[in-house]
This record gives sequence, C-alpha cells and structure tokens, in this order.
Amino acid sequence: MKDVDEHELARLAEPLQRICVDANVAFIINDSMALAKRIGADGVHLGQSDGDIREARALLGPSAQIGKTCHDSRHLAMEAGEAGADYVAFGAFYPTTTKPSDYRPDPSILTWWSTLFEIPCVAIGGITAENAKPLIDAGADFLAACQAVWENDDPAAAVGAFASVLAA
Repeated sequence: MKDVDEHELARLAEPLQRICVDANVAFIINDSMALAKRIGADGVHLGQSDGDIREARALLGPSAQIGKTCHDSRHLAMEAGEAGADYVAFGAFYPTTTKPSDYRPDPSILTWWSTLFEIPCVAIGGITAENAKPLIDAGADFLAACQAVWENDDPAAAVGAFASVLAA
C-alpha cells in the first residue's frame, strides 16, 4: 500500500496485527521504521533507501526483527549482516508490480548465502506457488509473497497453495 499515508496505514494495520498475534506470526512493517515503532510491530523490512539497520535497531530495540533488501548484491547482503540484520532479502526473482525492480538475481545467490552465513535469507519479487520451488531448492529460508496472495480472488486458497509447495 505504497500510496496510503501513515495514519491510514496504522488504522489498516491493526486488524492484521491482531491476526498475526493470534497466529503467533511476526508482524513486520515494510519500509517504515516510524510506523513500526508507532504500532509496536515485531520488526521492519528496509529497502535500500529506507534507512539504516543500526538506526532501526536503536529505534525499535534489540528484539525487533530487522531485514534488508539486498537485490542481487552479495556485498550489500554482507554489509547488512555486519550491521546487525536479522535476515537479508534477495530479489526480485520474477517480474512484479508490487515494487518493480530491475534486479533479477540468479537463485544461486540463495545457495551461496545459505552455505556461508547463518542469517536467514528471504526470496522476494513476483513469487507464486507455481514458481517458488526453485527458490526453495536454492536455499531460501523464507518467501515473501504479495501479489500472489493479495491480488488473488481467494487469498486463503493462495496461502494454501504455498503451504502445499512448502510441505513438499
């Protein structure tokens, strides 16, 4: 929801945050340390232009989950890890309209990362239940799916399709 102001985002986040708490799932805010702090989110995911990991840690505290998008860059990922990121994200692996990207990393970056580092890696960008398997096989610890769920006529069925892929 890139075109919605922070007050409206805070209002919209409340029911989703309750669902996450009830399901024992972390509630992570995308792009905004200030909003994450304001609503007491479990953490924040930062794009390359959304701020510094150390600043987010100082604002949100030691238990916050903080991740950073690293596109297709091993260097950015290592910097994020050194700065204290709880996870690094690579992508966009596939075309997406959620947050269009010119970066198209090869899935082998996930293998490289998971072989050398303990910090989890997340695959992002255009991921669907139909195209997720190569990313899982390459070593993604987590998948970030947006369009595949929220632009689906039946979001619950879309989540179920992911569950099937992850269980395989």
